[in-house]
Amino acid sequence: MNRNGSVSNWLRHSLIAVAAATLMTACAEDAPLAPDRPATYQAYDSLGILFDQEGVAARDVELGSCSNLQAPEGSKLAFRTYATGVQIYRWNGTGWGFVAPSADLHADASGNGTVGSHYAGPTWESVSGSKVVAAVDDRCLADPDAIPWLLLRAVSTEGPGIFERVTFIQRVNTVGGNAPAAAGTFVGQETRVPYSAEYLFYRAQ
Repeated sequence: MNRNGSVSNWLRHSLIAVAAATLMTACAEDAPLAPDRPATYQAYDSLGILFDQEGVAARDVELGSCSNLQAPEGSKLAFRTYATGVQIYRWNGTGWGFVAPSADLHADASGNGTVGSHYAGPTWESVSGSKVVAAVDDRCLADPDAIPWLLLRAVSTEGPGIFERVTFIQRVNTVGGNAPAAAGTFVGQETRVPYSAEYLFYRAQ
């Protein structure tokens, strides 16, 4: 084949490749997001936080004897996180008063994918900046060697982000975190007791 023919073939293949790339880009840009899943939330999918619209992967926790902690009817599990951190207590002269939690929130029970933090309020804040502050609605002592399981009602939320529109939170499967059995040595002494737990976040349907 002559040089002009080679150039012509090269040009034709190049144009086809460019056209194909352009079409693929256009299709990707036009592809709709999953139902009820704003773009803000997409980055969390790989961490296992968000679940499909039907809630197939968002299994409710087994509450056992703590059925009083069931989220109200009309609530839908949106996601769960796994906390590792401490419960902070301060000695007041007669007992250990609870101060606040301080924990990292992870995407799985192995501590992979830090997705936020948990601190005084109690407050849960995502790495994107969304927040939910809640108050205890009910509690259940599932294990005397661990802090109680809780049902909390959201009192305020900020978004956009994974904590936007959260209405209820469950704290379950707790390990550790109880105040020390021994007395403190001076008033104002603080101690940090390791704990872990699962937090399940619900939204109204």
